[in-house]
Amino acid sequence: MTFKKVLILGAGAIGSVVGALLSKKNDVMIVGNKAHVDIVNSNGLLISGDVNETFRVQADTQIREIPKETLIFLTTKAYDSEKAIRDIGQFIRKDTVILVLQNGLGNEEVVKHAVSGEAKVLRGITTMAAEFLKAGEVRYWKGETRIERNIVAEKVADMMSACSFKTSVSESIRDEVWGKVVVNSVVNPLTAIFRVRNREISLQPLASVRRQIVQECVRVGKAEGIVFPKDIEKDIDREILSYTNFSSMCQDIMKGKRTEIDFLNGKIVELGEKHHIPTQVNETLVHLIKFLEEKNELPRKN
Repeated sequence: MTFKKVLILGAGAIGSVVGALLSKKNDVMIVGNKAHVDIVNSNGLLISGDVNETFRVQADTQIREIPKETLIFLTTKAYDSEKAIRDIGQFIRKDTVILVLQNGLGNEEVVKHAVSGEAKVLRGITTMAAEFLKAGEVRYWKGETRIERNIVAEKVADMMSACSFKTSVSESIRDEVWGKVVVNSVVNPLTAIFRVRNREISLQPLASVRRQIVQECVRVGKAEGIVFPKDIEKDIDREILSYTNFSSMCQDIMKGKRTEIDFLNGKIVELGEKHHIPTQVNETLVHLIKFLEEKNELPRKN
């Protein structure tokens, strides 16, 4: 199967990077907010960091049609998934492929329910990082993208690899999604609370907090049948040291936006309750982030 059109549904930081680089060899359109779309259409999309280039990529505020053999990258916030898919439901075709490339647990189930079998849905994860600097400008750090094994997964991986993305197919995507959720459950809320870059939470005073977050996540994950690396705590500490970006949750809090806490630590708490496993540290982080979200809302309410 070849893709005649690529749509990026959710042109935030990661979505913009994916759309920009893929546009060099594919017919791509990114879908984002009006300010971003207007700048991209007039001046191009500037990607800096591990790539420094201005890309001329099509941009629009909505999907108005889905041609035959279209690949959709779903890169909206996790809480927007269902609405985003339902809004394009009338255009979805049997040969449409949707790659869910988001943070969190349970995202692909939401999308599969929303499409009601009318499209093929794949789960992917990525360690790429990006910061949305301003409309039309995104900073990018390279990483690896993994896509669940499927009849069309190799095609998607080959397409991305041809455009400088390190991409491969996973035989155990569920375990890998959980592995990333554990990392994000440590990094995202702590960086958002302290408003610091990711590597800064690797300092010793937070070692016990990091460890307790991981241990709760792992206990819940094992109850869900997930297999984790033996030294996951050490692995995560090493990973954090290499991250110089602001996490997506930290960016959201600093910009006064809603976060994906419900799909990260919130999901750990939810599944902990299901298995009668205590998750007090993760629950505390959920409440702290909810406080920051509410605090951001106060000026708008008044």
